[in-house]
Amino acid sequence: MTARRTGRRPGNPDTRDAILAAARTAFAERGFDAASIRAIATTAGVDPALVHHYFRTKEELFRATVAIPIDPAELLPRVLAGGRDEVGARLVRTFLGVWDSPVGTAAVALLRSAVSNQWTARLLREFLTTQILRRVLDQLDLDPAEAPLRGSLVSTQLAGLAMMRYVIRLEPVASATPDTLVATIGPTLQRYLTGPLDQS
Repeated sequence: MTARRTGRRPGNPDTRDAILAAARTAFAERGFDAASIRAIATTAGVDPALVHHYFRTKEELFRATVAIPIDPAELLPRVLAGGRDEVGARLVRTFLGVWDSPVGTAAVALLRSAVSNQWTARLLREFLTTQILRRVLDQLDLDPAEAPLRGSLVSTQLAGLAMMRYVIRLEPVASATPDTLVATIGPTLQRYLTGPLDQS
C-alpha cells in the first residue's frame, strides 16, 4: 500500500484557484498593504514561490482577485504626463477610454457586483485606493493631511460617472462624447485634486 503524500499542493489547475481564494480573503479582510504573499501562500497550502509562479507580483495577484481587466501601471503614465494643471482632464479621458473600450463590459460587471456584494466592494475599494488614487496623489505634491479627502472626492465623481453612463445609462450623459465629459467633469476633478479645500 502506498502511503498518502503530505505537504504542499503541487502545481495543478486547482492550485491557482486556491491561491486566488486565499488572496481574495486576505485582501478583503486586511487590505492590500497588510496582506502578505507569505500569509496568502500559507492559507492556500503552497510555497510562496508558487504564488510568484502564477502571479509575478503582489499587484498582479491583487488585480486577478478583483478581476480587473486593466493594469494601472500601463495607464497612469498617460494621466501623469504633462503639467499638474491638466491632470483632472487627463484622468477623465483615460477613465472613459477604458470604460468605452472592449474591457468596459468586464468593468461594468465588476461595478454591478460591488453594489450588491460586500466582498467585491471591499476589494474594489482597496484597488481604487492603493493602485490608482494613491499613485496619482503621490505625484502631485499634496498636503498629506488632505490627500485622503481629495482621493475620496475624486472617487465619488468617477464612480458616479461610471454608474450613470454605463449602468443606469442616464441621458444625455450616457451618449455624451468623451470630449464633452472631459470638458465638463475634468475641471471638477482638477479642483478636487489640486484646488483649495474649504474645510472651515
